[in-house]
This record gives sequence, structure tokens and C-alpha cells, in this order.
Amino acid sequence: MINYSDTHKAIQSWYLAHGRVDLPWRNTRDAYAIWLSEIMLQQTQVATVLARFYFPFLQRFPTLKVLADASEEEVLKAWEGLGYYSRARNLHKAAKMASPHLPCTVEGLLALPGIGRNTAHAVASFAFGLPVPVMEANVKRVLHRVFARERMRDAELWDAAEVLLDREDPFTHNQAMMDIGNYVCTSKQPKCLVCPLSAICEGKAAWERYPARKEKKVTPLRERIILVPVTPDGRYWLSPRETKLLGGLYGFPEFAKGEAITWKGQEVQALSLIPLGGVTWTYSHFKLQGEVYLLPVEPQGENSWYTREDITQLPLAGVDLKIVEMLPHDSALARKPSR
Repeated sequence: MINYSDTHKAIQSWYLAHGRVDLPWRNTRDAYAIWLSEIMLQQTQVATVLARFYFPFLQRFPTLKVLADASEEEVLKAWEGLGYYSRARNLHKAAKMASPHLPCTVEGLLALPGIGRNTAHAVASFAFGLPVPVMEANVKRVLHRVFARERMRDAELWDAAEVLLDREDPFTHNQAMMDIGNYVCTSKQPKCLVCPLSAICEGKAAWERYPARKEKKVTPLRERIILVPVTPDGRYWLSPRETKLLGGLYGFPEFAKGEAITWKGQEVQALSLIPLGGVTWTYSHFKLQGEVYLLPVEPQGENSWYTREDITQLPLAGVDLKIVEMLPHDSALARKPSR
């Protein structure tokens, strides 16, 4: 078995000199703050999380208990714009289950909603110092090259990460592995000459082979008609979604292009609609292309009707934020409300 002690020392030295040592979640042992960063960083770049979301969220919910005691609507509003809202819903559910403190074991963390193996290992390693590896896209690329493997299944990747792990200093090792993949062992033009793993890297002579490239998938297009019901006094109708994708976020009625458009059980006639324009939004697994129309109506019931100012207080998905920007500022609508 190879002795990786020299490699571990090289990784530590590289990290202290070149790693992102000043990131706020790397300068705390608060498990809640570390866990929050790990959830936010799923599918989101560090710069975006740091610039717009991490500190405001911690200011609004400074402890696990404060988050657990908040309403889901408050949590979703604080998450607004970060996307992948199931992360926020699971974050809230997990806080309620774990409050006032997160579990300090991998098994305990895995029992919480929204926490997979990598997140559990990250929190366990960074907050509690447990000797477990982490696994994300950059680390996977490093492992494929170090062990000269074109393809590795998840189990093989985890085994490889265990072999390479510095059990004496898992915090530094794991942080460094992510940074090395991000700055040194990049997908194109890796800097092998300055890589602290160069001495043991079996794939550096043919780095472009590892890992083997995957074929790009074509993003499906969903065409939608989006209605914005509006009263003569300028109040708009929207309600919380019950779908898995954007559950809990408020939105306007949406219809697949070509299907019958109805409002309160009545089919809507095309002549009663006022076009506002088009809107597009790209999700992880499809692209939405919508045509947005005002639907002048008389209010029916008191619930779900909001002024523009009211709407700004509701948690909205990105596409609905764009639609709100399209709404007329003049509440005096020229069209007669439809029946």
C-alpha cells in the first residue's frame, strides 16, 4: 500500500498558500453555518452564494432554532433567487427535526431530509473533524486523473477518496481537494507542474483522457401560457404552488400551450387577454418558454389577490419575478373585465 504522507504534506502546504482559506464557512466550526453553506453551494457558484445569499440568510436565521421556528414562507422568501427551492424546504424540515443542534455523526446527518452522503461527510469533516472524504465535481475529476481512470462508479470514487484521505487533518485535505480541482486540476489546461498531487498522479501524461467525456443532453423545451388575472383596481391573483419543483412558492396560473385555458372553471376566450410579452427561464432539466397575458376580471373572494407591493413580500420563483417586472404600473386597465 502506498504511503501518502508526503502527498498529504504537499496538499497542506499548497492549501495554506493558495487555497480559499478566507471563505467564511471555512473559518467557523458552527455546524449550522457550515451545513447552510453546503446546501447553498449545491448547484450554485461560490461567488453568487457569498455575494447575495449566505450572510443575509444567517442574519435572518442566525441559529438552527430560529430557522426551525420560522414559517416555510419566510424561509422560501429568504431563499428567493437562489433557485432549486427543494433545498430550502428540506433545510427547513431538517432544522425542525434537529433543533437545537445538528447531529455530530454521519449517520445522524444522513437521517435528515436533503442531506446526502457528500453533505453529511462535509459537515462531519468541517464542523466535527471526522476523518471522512468529500465528493463533488472537482474532486471527482482529480480522482479520475490521480488514479488514471476514465470512468468510475460512485462506489469506486468513494473508495478512491478514502484511500487518498488524510485522516490526521481531514478538514484541510477536503478543502484542498476541492480547491485543487477548481484552480489546478481543471477540466482544460490543468497546471500539472504546480499540482501538489503531481508526484502520485498516474494520469497527468494524458490528462485529457480522464475522466471520459459525457455526451451533452438536449434540454427539453416546455411552452406555456401564463395568465395574470387582474382586477380593475390593480390587484393580481397568484397562489402557492403545490408542485414538487417549486412547491410553496407563489405563482401565476400556467397552462401547456395548446390546452384549454380556464379561470375559475370557465374557459377563457382569446379576445379577453392582453399580451404582456414573452418570458424564458432555464431549470436544471428543462427550459420554460412562456407567453404572458393579463386577464382582466372582477375579484372573486378575498384570498389570493395582491397589489404589486404585496407581491414583493411573497416568495416567488425567478420566472415569476420576471413576470412581476412586466406588470403595468397604471392600475387603470382599458379592457372590460371578462365574466
